[in-house]
Amino acid sequence: MASLRLFLCCFLFTASSINLVCSRSLQKNHAALFVFGDSLFDPGNNNYVGTIGRANFYPYGETFFKHPTGRFSDGRLISDFIATYANLPLSPPYLQPGNHQFIYGANFASAGAGALSETYQGFVVDLKTQLRYFKKVVKLLRHELGDAEAMAFFSRAVYLFNVGANDYILPLTSNSTVLETFSKQEYVGMVIGNLSETIEGIHKSGGRKFGFLNMGSLGCIPSLKVLVPGNNGSCFEPVNELAKLNDAALPKALEELEIKLAQFKYSMHYLNISFGERLNNPQKYGFKSNIACCGSGPYRGIDSCGGRRVVAEYELCSDPSEYLFFDSGHLSDKANKQIAELMWSGTPEITGPYNLKALFEA
Repeated sequence: MASLRLFLCCFLFTASSINLVCSRSLQKNHAALFVFGDSLFDPGNNNYVGTIGRANFYPYGETFFKHPTGRFSDGRLISDFIATYANLPLSPPYLQPGNHQFIYGANFASAGAGALSETYQGFVVDLKTQLRYFKKVVKLLRHELGDAEAMAFFSRAVYLFNVGANDYILPLTSNSTVLETFSKQEYVGMVIGNLSETIEGIHKSGGRKFGFLNMGSLGCIPSLKVLVPGNNGSCFEPVNELAKLNDAALPKALEELEIKLAQFKYSMHYLNISFGERLNNPQKYGFKSNIACCGSGPYRGIDSCGGRRVVAEYELCSDPSEYLFFDSGHLSDKANKQIAELMWSGTPEITGPYNLKALFEA
C-alpha cells in the first residue's frame, strides 16, 4: 500500500495534463479554491477560446505581473488575492495547456460569461460549461484519491462565484429582444435559477462552502456611464434596475439553498456597499478618481484599452493605483485588493453569514 501511494504521489496523468500532489503532503484541513464566473475572476481562460473578450496584451498586467496574463486589470484579480490569503498558489486558467495541480483548486472563469448559455454564446465559457469542466476535475481526482478522500477534499474546498453582470448588460446594450419576451423579474429569475442549479451540481460532488458577490451599482461602471445621453455623470439606470432585482433575489435563493442542501454555508459580499462607497468617495479610499485609468472618451469609458478592439486610440494613466478602475469595466489591482480584503475578513454587514476566512476555516 505504501508503494502504491508513493506511485500515486509521483504519477503524471498525461492524458488529462494533471500533475497530482500527494495528499499526505497537504496540511491538515487543507482547503482548495475553485473559481467560477466572468472577467472579474478570469485569469486568462479566454486566451484559449475563440473570443474577442481577451486581455492578453499591453497594458494589461503592467504592474504586478509585468506582462499581460489575460486578466482584465493592471495586476491581480479579487480571486488572486483570496487565494493568497488562503495560502494557496495563484490558480492558472483551467484551459491553459500543461500540468495543473488541481489539489489546490482550479479557475474556470471566462470574461463575458453569464449564467445563461445564450450570453455571448460561442465566444465565452458559459457557467454550464464551467460546471462541466469542474465535473471533469471531480472525476479525475476521485480516480486518483478514491471516493472517500475525494469527497472530503471537495467538502473542505471553497467555491467562489461572480456571474450575472453580462446577462444583465448584454440585453440592454445590444439588439436583443429577450426583455420583450420575459419580464425583468422573470429574466432575473432565469439567471438566479441557473446559478442555483450550478450550486446544486457542485454540492452533489461534495461542495459545501460557497462565496458570492452581488451586483451592486453595475450601471455605474465607466463603459455604461458613457451610454447615458449628455454624459452628465449619471449611471446607466436600466442596468442598475436589473442589478437591484438580482441583489434582492440572490439572498433569498441562497437562504432557500441553505435549507435544501445539507451543510451548505455561504458568504455573500455586498458590492453595493463596498463598491458603492468607493464610487461615491474615491479619495477616502486612496483613489484620485473613479474614471478609468485606460480607455478613451468620457470617463475613459470607451472599451479601447490596448488599442486591440474597435477603437484603436486610447489614453493610459501613469499610475493605475490612483484609479478605482483600470479599464472601462474592470477594477485596478489596488481596488481588487481592497474588495478582497473585505470579502476575506469583513463583518457580517458586508459579507453575509460568513466571511471567506471563516469559510476556509470551517
